[in-house]
This record gives sequence, C-alpha cells and structure tokens, in this order.
Amino acid sequence: MAPTITRIESTEFRYPLEDVGTDGNGFNLSYEPGTTTERKLFAIQVHTDEGITGEYVGGNSPGAAQIHTFADYLVGKNPLKRERHWSEVKRALRKYDRMGIGPIDIALWDFAGKYYDAPIHELLGTYRTRLPAYASTYHADDNGGLDSPEAYADFAEECLEAGYPGFKIHGWGGSDEARDVNREVETVRAVGERVGDEMDLMCDPACELETFADALKVGRACDEYDYLWYEDPYRDGGISQHSHKKLGEMIETPILQTEHVRGLEPHTDFIANGATDFVRADPEYDGGITGAMKISRVAEGFGLDVEYHAPGPAQRHCIAATRNANYYELALVHPEAQNTQPPVYEGDYSDMFDTIDDDGTVPVPDGPGLGVEYDWDYVEENKTGSVHVYE
Repeated sequence: MAPTITRIESTEFRYPLEDVGTDGNGFNLSYEPGTTTERKLFAIQVHTDEGITGEYVGGNSPGAAQIHTFADYLVGKNPLKRERHWSEVKRALRKYDRMGIGPIDIALWDFAGKYYDAPIHELLGTYRTRLPAYASTYHADDNGGLDSPEAYADFAEECLEAGYPGFKIHGWGGSDEARDVNREVETVRAVGERVGDEMDLMCDPACELETFADALKVGRACDEYDYLWYEDPYRDGGISQHSHKKLGEMIETPILQTEHVRGLEPHTDFIANGATDFVRADPEYDGGITGAMKISRVAEGFGLDVEYHAPGPAQRHCIAATRNANYYELALVHPEAQNTQPPVYEGDYSDMFDTIDDDGTVPVPDGPGLGVEYDWDYVEENKTGSVHVYE
C-alpha cells in the first residue's frame, strides 16, 4: 500500500536575536547593542499513515498564508508523488508568487528520505558532501559594528583568519542619509585592498542603491578588485532583465540575479536573455527542493553556475547534488552579533560563524531526509498561537 498524508500542521513560533535591531526604515537587520529583535518562523509537519513525519522549519507569513489554499488538497494523497503535487499546486497558486510551495515540498522530501532511509542528497544524486562556505554579513550599522569601510575590511580579515574562502558585503541602507554611494564604493575598495588577493569577494547591496548610475559606480569599484559577483544592486528590485543585461555590458564583474523572481520560467528567461551570469536559487523561495533543482539543471544546460541563497539543511542537500555550484552562504554574520539561525536544532547541526572546518567547508547532513532533528519542545514553548491543522 502506498503511504498517505493524514494531517498537516503549521505552527508559527518566535525566537530572539540579541543585540540586533533594524536600520532606519525597519527592513534590514543590523547590529544594535541592548536591543532584542524577535523573528517569526513556521514549523511544518506532514504526518502520514506510515508513522513517518516529514518536517521543515522555515518560511514566512505570506508563504504560510498560501499553504491554507492547498493543504487540504494534499491530505489523503501519496506524499511520494512530489512532482505531481508540485505541478498541481503551482497551477493552483498561479495568481500568487508561489512561495507557499517551498516549505511543504521540503517537508515531502524529508518524508521521502526517512521513508527510504537515505539523506535527500542521495535521492537527488550526490556530487559532494563538503561545501565551501562564504561569510555573508549583516547590513551596516552606526553602532560600533560594521559602521565604516575599515570595519568591513577588519571583519573580512577576521573571516579570512577563521578559514572562510569568501566574503560578501551587505552595505548601508534604511534612510536617504545612510545611502551614500561613495561609502559603498569605499567599502568595496577597503575590503578588496585588505583581502582581495586571498578571498573570493562578493557585493550585495540588496537593491538599496537608488539609481542605475549608483549601481554602475559600485560595479566599477568591484571591477578594480576582481570581485567574484555583484548581486541585486539597485531599485529595480532585482527583476529587470533589460537593466541587468545593460549593467553587465558596462562592467567586468559578473552579475548574480534571480533571487527576487519566483519560479522556473522567470529564471529561465533571465538566463536565456543574458541578464545574469550566475543564477540564484532558493529551495524555500523557489518551489522547494523540487523547484530549486529544476533551476539548477536549467542553469547547467546553459553552462552557468547556480548559487543557492541563504543557509539551511535544504540548501546543503541541494548544493551536495549540484555540480555547477561554488559556495554555501553562511548568513548573516557579524563581528559582534549572533547569526540569525533559529535555536531549533538538536544535535550538532549549526549555521553559526564557527561551524566551518579548517578548509572553510561545512558538512552535508547524512541522516535520513534532511538529516536534522528539530526541537519541537522549543517550537511548542515559543509558538505565537498561530497553529493550523489540516486533516
């Protein structure tokens, strides 16, 4: 008899980030001593009649809201028919960004790994089991942390000494006063001057730069120090194929786009139209492990590399099964503030700053499914009251 989904649970919970606040507009996390910011995530459980539960912790409120529209469809279905479910739910969410697919699809992959007693990367086809990691910073602050070009250079040197082979700058934002393109340029130069001969460097303004001209100035500074990539520079929001193709023609540093376009087809169009050099994918954002792996195969067919966004066990399994990927993003890191990892992992899984080995790599979990154990007592103790059960 085929396994059957009997119940799906989605539980919102909160956890604290100490000495972390936000910048002027309240959108970017930044260092702020004495301030505690609460983050909210969702814990997904897909229960089956096999007594095996597919699990995943992650996702945001808009994505969780979309789960309401299709969870009932999954109850009573075979959890192993991921491709069928992916296709049906993609069609059901055609009017939306489809971010609700990711957490459920990852949980279905976790079930499959547990069902077959194999880690997800083995089901996908293992290429490697150690992943080079780059240090991906918090946004800048004015509180004695990453508050100057020199502070970024100091932290890049600290990351180099810790063993990281790559370093990515998230710069200033949050107000008109903070968005000083000259300071962005000087940060790119300061980091390049300090460690550019010893690390792969990346620059990600996270769409904070206000004009194409500003994006061009920062991009040309990246050219001076052979940055590996330049990511989501300005206020088009990372979605204009025309503008990024044009920007790429005017600078030497490779462009990395597609974090902010959702799904297989928009990623493919970006690639086919020459609007990006590296391709971004995210199993949580892009339709789960199923969707992210489709994007990676399209990129491979075009001869391009795919770089997975953000840290997490699902990302590790995807990279483990992807030849054309270079780095694992260890984010967000800071000389004074903790990483943003939620405290929900039991055992030795970690995305904290010190998790890399002497070679600057992190391991791929080798247990069944995602290969991590979640602390469900912590989720229960910190739930917000937003619990949805579908059965």
